[in-house]
This record gives sequence, structure tokens and C-alpha cells, in this order.
Amino acid sequence: MRFIDEATIQISAGHGGHGCVSFRREKFIPKGGPDGGNGGDGGSVYLQADKRLLSLYDFRLKRSYTAQNGKPGQGSQCDGRKGEDLVLGLPPGTQVYVQDDDGEHLLTDLDGGDELVLAAKGGRGGKGNEFFKSATQRAPRFAQKGEDGERRNLHLVLKILADVGLLGLPNAGKSTFISAVSQARPKIAPYPFTTLEPQLGVVFNDHDADKRLVMADIPGLVEGAHLGQGLGHRFLRHIERTRFLIHILSCEELSLEDPWAGFALLDEELKNFHAELAQRKQIRVINKIDLLDPETLKALQEKAKSSQENIFFISAKDHIGIDTLMQAVWQEFDRLPPGTPLLQTDFPNNTTEAAEDDFPDIEVHYQAY
Repeated sequence: MRFIDEATIQISAGHGGHGCVSFRREKFIPKGGPDGGNGGDGGSVYLQADKRLLSLYDFRLKRSYTAQNGKPGQGSQCDGRKGEDLVLGLPPGTQVYVQDDDGEHLLTDLDGGDELVLAAKGGRGGKGNEFFKSATQRAPRFAQKGEDGERRNLHLVLKILADVGLLGLPNAGKSTFISAVSQARPKIAPYPFTTLEPQLGVVFNDHDADKRLVMADIPGLVEGAHLGQGLGHRFLRHIERTRFLIHILSCEELSLEDPWAGFALLDEELKNFHAELAQRKQIRVINKIDLLDPETLKALQEKAKSSQENIFFISAKDHIGIDTLMQAVWQEFDRLPPGTPLLQTDFPNNTTEAAEDDFPDIEVHYQAY
């Protein structure tokens, strides 16, 4: 399956059935009067979160969805059948925007609940001629046409549901870390941009079997990511719902003169993407300490202590320091509420948005569920 996090579709509610013009004609009843039935209402289009779906890929293959039309009325006072409603299942975490002449506005944010959201209302069925019978108009020879159903263009934006987001430069070791603390098995290799799509891993608490959190490994970012450099801000949206971030920096990317420069670089990218994300709680981690000699590692730890930086030093590959780090992760998980997703209109620094077809399709791997 391909991972697609953005798509544009057109939905059309069903048209209402026309009312019927009919007169009762039976033996010995030559003038039985009007008996045309009403047309049925058109089916409506509803949206609902479907936890079985992980991507918007199907909405790239099919972009037009139509509910059933209402049936026309018939004679003998028979009303037409209502058209069947159409329920579109979308991945939890999908924001749905309606596109019209005034731009885009948010219709709904599907957070994983079971509620149905009306996206396009079906047309009302027309009245048959029996409805128009009166004392002054005993034989109406007309009926009402059914109304057209609503038609809308919808812009779908998927923002994955995760409690914790892993942030870091390419080859920082995020994939190794998520594989060390969960059952997720992302591709791991010693070169940048090994991960080309978000990876999800479910982490269970060792002391409470019913407690778990979802951790998202976001593809590596580079300087200028908020402008679309590297893998761009296409994937930054996937950390918006997280409670906090784990910011991982490889010891290969730092120097004793300015060891925290890598943290500052991505902090600036978050700030440029959206100021609220830059304020989100971070747990800072130095990874791959197995590559450092003891003297260098001690010097870094002393520098972090003297600068009052609360930094965890780990080796995800050798499982060094993982338990201490995860204790801090669970403390923050219990303390902080879920993050608030941001709207498309909340990005003043991103004046252009690449078209969805500008990106190649990439495969998704959601594991450990």
C-alpha cells in the first residue's frame, strides 16, 4: 500500500426524485382524482473515521463519489424510495476542507470517533400532484421536480495520530531507536534519508500492561525544511498532534565547541514552520554514544550539566541509556495532553503548497498494532 497524506475529491449527493402526475382510473370510478406520489429524497454523503485505513491512497485512484438518487413517485399514491446514503471512510487524523469560490474552510477533523459527519446533503424529493389537490384545484395536472443534491470539492489532509514524535536530522538513529522500544521494524541503513515515510511504533509500559503510547518516526529533516528543502514540510504536519517531541541528535553531527547546534537548527525549522510547534515540549537525546571514547562522552555530559541542558545520552543500537530515557518519556506522556492539530490556514510562512502530484508515491509501514 502507498502512503498518501493529501488528496482532492469531488462528492455529489443524490438528486431528489420527481413527483408523479397521475389520476385514479378504475372501473366505475372514471374521475377518481389525482393520486401521484412524491419522489424520494436523494441520498446524502457522510464522512466517518475508519481505523482500518492508514492512508489516502484510495482517494488518489478514485476521486469522484456520488450517493444514490431518489426514485420518482408513482401512481396509486406510491412514493418513491429514498436514495441510499454514501458513507466515506477516512483514516483517523484526516482534516477535511471544503473548496469553494472563497477558498478553503475546515469542514471537520476526524479524530477517530464513530460519529458521522454530513458532507453533502441529498436533494429533496418533489411532491406528486396529489399533494396539490385542494377545494379550488381538484385535478392538478402538474407535480414538483426533485431538487439537486449538493456537490462539493473536498481537500483531504491526513495528519497521523501519534502521542510522541521523533525529530532529528537524517541518519540520527531515529529508526534504530523506535525499533529498540517497540515492535516496529523500519528500514535501517548507514546513509541519510533511509526513512522516506512516517513510521509508527506502539510502545507498552513495562509497569502497566494497559498503558501504551504511539510513537511516530518522522522522516529526516534538513535546514530549509519549512520551505520544502529535503523532504520538505510535507511531513512536518505529522507531528502536530503529538504531546511532545523526542529530538535526537547523532554524536557524529556534533563538536565539542558547539555540541547543541544540531538541536538549534531543527528548532529554527519548527519555528519557521509554525511557532506553536517550536514551543512544544522536547526531550533532547544524543544518540550513538557507542562511537565515542569515554573521555569525549564525559566531556559532553559535563558540558550539558554545566549549561543546565537536560540531555539524555544513549546508544539505541546497543540499548544503552534507553531505560532511563523511557522513564522520562512516560512521565511526560502522563503529564501532557494531546497536541492540537493546526489548520491549513495557520501557516503564514508557507505561502505556496506543492501540488499533490508533485510528490512521488511512497510506501507506508505502520507496524506494531
